[in-house]
Amino acid sequence: MSREEELELIERIRTGEQAAWSECIAQYEGRLLAFVDSRLRSRATSEDVVQETFLGFLISLPNYDQRTKLETYLFSIAAHKLTDVLRREGRRPTVPLMPGDSTGGRYEPQGKARVASSMMRSHERKGGEEEVIAQCLAGLIEQWKAKGEMERLQCIELLFVLGWANKNAAKRLDITEQAVANHKHFVVAKLKEAAARAKLQNTELSGYGLE
Repeated sequence: MSREEELELIERIRTGEQAAWSECIAQYEGRLLAFVDSRLRSRATSEDVVQETFLGFLISLPNYDQRTKLETYLFSIAAHKLTDVLRREGRRPTVPLMPGDSTGGRYEPQGKARVASSMMRSHERKGGEEEVIAQCLAGLIEQWKAKGEMERLQCIELLFVLGWANKNAAKRLDITEQAVANHKHFVVAKLKEAAARAKLQNTELSGYGLE
């Protein structure tokens, strides 16, 4: 994908085009999954990390620096998510948390069958939850931008994209921990409402880092 095509894809995602979102996932999911799985060796957990990576990208899209390649940006988010998982498991990274020189920075899916996006095309584990969450977040982001509610947007980016604790996010934004908790509660409530409207009765938001 050329740089012009990449920027065009990002702009299409910004406008809420579902086909562009699916194209992005199909383009990058395989490499992200191979990268994460090579470190975790747990396919289920790796798939969760990749899903959270794409959701993190959507949340942070308003602040995306177009000078940064999309692939680099996605791998950076994945590395943050991966670090969180390793930390929760009490493990320390034994290999670099970004694609290394040994493969030229390129990771391919393990098996041709994994090229198809399990997030958007496979409904074995998550059904239509990803689409509901993505659409809900996109709508919230547009509302915050229109109303100038940048504190809320920045707070959610710190919590859900970078995985910061409430305390650290509060310190960074110079607001109270209660304010951070309120922002988080607001988003989670909106996502639950969206899931209820879509009749996804068993949606587990904890699987997306949104508990």
